[in-house]
Amino acid sequence: MEKILVVDDEENIRNIISKYGKFEGYEVYEASNGMEAIEDCKNNDYDIIIMDVMMPELDGFSACREIRKIKNIPVIMLSARGEEYDKIHGFELGIDDYVVKPFSPKELMMRVAAILKRSNSNENIQKRDIYEKDGIKVDFTGRIVTIDGKRVEMAPRECELFFYLIKNRNIALSREKLITEVWGYDFYGDDRTLDTHIKILRKSLGKHSKRIVTLRGVGYRFEG
Repeated sequence: MEKILVVDDEENIRNIISKYGKFEGYEVYEASNGMEAIEDCKNNDYDIIIMDVMMPELDGFSACREIRKIKNIPVIMLSARGEEYDKIHGFELGIDDYVVKPFSPKELMMRVAAILKRSNSNENIQKRDIYEKDGIKVDFTGRIVTIDGKRVEMAPRECELFFYLIKNRNIALSREKLITEVWGYDFYGDDRTLDTHIKILRKSLGKHSKRIVTLRGVGYRFEG
């Protein structure tokens, strides 16, 4: 049974998520602040974390940063704010999804299921697959990206988007296609989420950023 850690200083929020999580068949554990979450992750293994941003003692972003140092666990961030800066900051830290309060518990559980499905499928990859051209090297199996001989760390979702663009290089990809293939058909976000990840990805690629071409009114294309 897959295990969820819910981190939020509001008890009613934890209770709601816990109720829906258990209904979906997950084991659900709770923490009331970021410090408690870090200690829990040191002593226990979780399949996914649902964490609030604004909490006493230690905020969600800082807690996520510390947890990433010890374990690679998918994270869904909850926030009462939906500013682009917060989303970019979260994605740069490596979170997998960002949900703005108030939210639908059913939608949240669908996002949990989608992330766990992708996480499990990635673990089953066996055949090593490598792309290398013009200073960019991608080991799809090992999920390793090297730019001009230097390894680049990417968040899980950023990696998935980059890998999909490369595997479909030189093909015009619509926004709808990218969102469906990378986020899943049950994704309830909007185009701004895709644009935010493209922005982060271009930053990671440095001088190679222009290889991701914006197709106005359509989507994007990776040239290579």
